[in-house]
Amino acid sequence: MKLQYIDLVDQTFDWPQEEFQLHNDQLQFHGVHMMDLVKTHGSPLRITYLPKIGENIRRAHGWFRSAMEKLDYPAAYHYCYVTKSSHFRHITEEVLKHGAHIETSSPFDLDIVRALELDGKLDRKATIICNGFKTDDYIDRIAQLRGDGFEGILPVIDNEDEFARLAKHVLEPMRVGIRIATEEEPKFAFYTSRLGIGYHRIMAFFEEQLQQAKHLELNMLHFFCNTGIRDTAYYWNELRKALRVYAELRKVCPTLTALNIGGGLPTKNSLAFDYDYAYMVEAILEQIQVACQEAGVPVPDIYTEFGSFTVGEAGATVFKVIHQKKQNDREKWNLIDSSFMTTLPDSWAINKRFLMLPLNRWSDPYERVFLGGLTCDSDDYYNSEQHLNAIYLPQYQPEQPLYIGFFNTGAYQDNISGHGGVHHCLIPGLKHVLVDRDEKDALTYHVFSQAQTAPEVLSMLGYASDRTNTDTSSFSKTGSSRRIEPLHAEPHNDQTPSNSKDHE
Repeated sequence: MKLQYIDLVDQTFDWPQEEFQLHNDQLQFHGVHMMDLVKTHGSPLRITYLPKIGENIRRAHGWFRSAMEKLDYPAAYHYCYVTKSSHFRHITEEVLKHGAHIETSSPFDLDIVRALELDGKLDRKATIICNGFKTDDYIDRIAQLRGDGFEGILPVIDNEDEFARLAKHVLEPMRVGIRIATEEEPKFAFYTSRLGIGYHRIMAFFEEQLQQAKHLELNMLHFFCNTGIRDTAYYWNELRKALRVYAELRKVCPTLTALNIGGGLPTKNSLAFDYDYAYMVEAILEQIQVACQEAGVPVPDIYTEFGSFTVGEAGATVFKVIHQKKQNDREKWNLIDSSFMTTLPDSWAINKRFLMLPLNRWSDPYERVFLGGLTCDSDDYYNSEQHLNAIYLPQYQPEQPLYIGFFNTGAYQDNISGHGGVHHCLIPGLKHVLVDRDEKDALTYHVFSQAQTAPEVLSMLGYASDRTNTDTSSFSKTGSSRRIEPLHAEPHNDQTPSNSKDHE
């Protein structure tokens, strides 16, 4: 009878897989020995494997190139990276190395664009698609960048008031887009997306307002479904409606040459993940081509905005199982050395599932468990994975530490939880290690950020971190000058290296 964890995986899934292999009973991720990282940097730990970003950009270009050749589709394809999925410099610079353009969603995003240009990482002719609701600050930055010679900046209009403010502040000729407010999936909480202009209003808006602004040129129609790119009747129906709008506009607006089909290509969340990317790309292009032929208009250039697909599969988050609680005769709780709510907030907020595997002890017997975080919050748990709404892990043994990895966690988790901020129950932010390959394809490692310390967190909360810098002004009214000092942790006695001992 096969009772080892490796047997469970091997008889349930295709194993090994492209990014996962075993070496001496321990897991490798893209050739990275995960337990070696744990021994060097401790846990909890976040890693980013940078080469995966370029790989996924190349994959997407390949799917669109192959489909366009097969369909004889006579237009261009442009890949844009959604910065909101991960704003870190090491991510944006890696994206730009591979010829991708940038999509932004806030005024601070455009400060990143300017910083990249000043460092020679971004050309002023590069396409910068400005999405989202435009505050006055956002519009001011768009106008400033266009005035400074950023020819490729392209704001996508979300509403008519926004257009009026944009037309007033931008003085140079500039391309713009219009976002379609798609109808939401029937089971959604509301009928129509809050983003964009409704299908039936777009033509009137163009003729009454946009066409009259001679320095603003309609170049792009933006279409995006909240569910992402899925092979469902809902998605195809919304795409066909968007194509009817494109064809109608194209007949009266020859400068409309681009269709932005947004993003939403899924990332791998299970060893059983199965999604035919090439089929979906070809099917979308075929729908566009047929609709344009029937309407007698040229096919558009295609833009995509991929965020999670670009960076999600480059990330991994590592935890140690530090204790097991048996609350009854059926439920075993493995407690990790961090929090799901603060380190993987999507697992708590939107019930997102990530691919989870142990890093070591694959030859041990397995058991069914629940995973709990360190916060004193009943919602801080993770209880389902690819195994039929259950988690199976090597059996807990206090004398044999067990480490687990959540993979493809590179998109949104740091941005949503707040990198370097104050987290729920004061759970510290994770140490973050960047993994790359040099010109000889050898792995290289760089510590991007250390784990948070108690003084750093208390300083953000307004508590004094030392006696010399204590601010006693808040006690002046009562004449008190009582100091509140931070608590200092006891020395770490675990056999594995602690974060506090590692100061690269």
